Amino acid sequence: MLNLTRLLTGISADGDSLRYSPHAAQTKHGVSSGRGPVVVWNVTRACNLNCLHCYSNATASGDADELSHEEALAFIDDLAAFHVPVLLFSGGEPLLREDLFTLIEYAAARGIRPVVSSNGTLITEETAHRLQRAGTGYVGISLDGSEVGNDRFRGAPGAYRGALAGIRHCLSAGQKVGLRFTLSRHTYEDLDSILRLIEEERIPRACFYHLVYTGRGQHLREEDITRQEARDAVLRLIKAVLDFQRRGVGTEILTVDNHADSILFYHYIKENHPETADTVLALLQNNGGNRSGVAFGCVDWHGHVYPDQFTRDRSLGTIRERPFSAIWTDPDEPLLASLRNRGSLLKGRCGECGWLNLCNGNFRARATAEGDFWSEDPSCYLTDEEIRPDNRLFAGVPRPC
Repeated sequence: MLNLTRLLTGISADGDSLRYSPHAAQTKHGVSSGRGPVVVWNVTRACNLNCLHCYSNATASGDADELSHEEALAFIDDLAAFHVPVLLFSGGEPLLREDLFTLIEYAAARGIRPVVSSNGTLITEETAHRLQRAGTGYVGISLDGSEVGNDRFRGAPGAYRGALAGIRHCLSAGQKVGLRFTLSRHTYEDLDSILRLIEEERIPRACFYHLVYTGRGQHLREEDITRQEARDAVLRLIKAVLDFQRRGVGTEILTVDNHADSILFYHYIKENHPETADTVLALLQNNGGNRSGVAFGCVDWHGHVYPDQFTRDRSLGTIRERPFSAIWTDPDEPLLASLRNRGSLLKGRCGECGWLNLCNGNFRARATAEGDFWSEDPSCYLTDEEIRPDNRLFAGVPRPC
């Protein structure tokens, strides 16, 4: 995640200490300063929508033999002992899991910040209050563009209105909530209208996601925007942050799932606000780019552990056989060892890039969709000139080993 609001205005929000503090860069064996990684937990495969890009390949009926309530509580106990700071309840649609509120409450009581990723359509007024009372730190609700475009992308009529109602119910209940928007061929033209909606509805946070080709989305390369459009979208969001600040609009804006954004952002700062460039560079270095298998992991409904929620073809083991903490700190796990020292393994433009300490090779899931786990991420929109380690615009940042 790249918190544009934090980096442009200095205003910090929840999670920024995990991204930009000096401790964020001090990671050994997937543990930073005595703290485990942020964990995404797909608590169920069941979902009431049929999104084109679903990385979970969610189904209406869910999956057999999902983790039981007792297994779920034991998993949370292990995460708490491992000092995991954030547990993101996802799916499918997590609200279709009957014991979700109990699990959220249990995680909060054990010192973990529980957050929820939802399509929003099941969040009634009562549900929003239950989420708030259970101790949910944040709810991210997906809403992708106009009503027609969103409902097509989400595979169900009424999804747009249901998601917007869910956001409004959360706001009314005092539950912190944000909008999640995925950039695609069918949503790109709605970027400005979504920014207007965010302001009109007084939504305090908005995350703009780049498309990742995995799950049902593995064949969606044709649905993606061009590299120039991806670049332009980030620059438009930078402009929106500055406009919001000037007019006193209190919305936090982030970009997600394309770590080339950090290098483009640094380029922008060097050109337009050079007096803050050194400070911004230090924050981006602390963040370190892609942290899959390092400070970020995923567990699915069967208990399989993955480096992130998109890398579904490479299980690290299952919590039904070993605790998550034991899997994550296993020095003999070859994939984790590779991800934590990936510089020499990356190929193509990623292997040649002088800015791995700001990007770290971006997403391996997108490279895999192109045929090779270690090849270049095809979503990188930076020019060959911009990724040169001796480029004058980016001089001063050494290439990592």
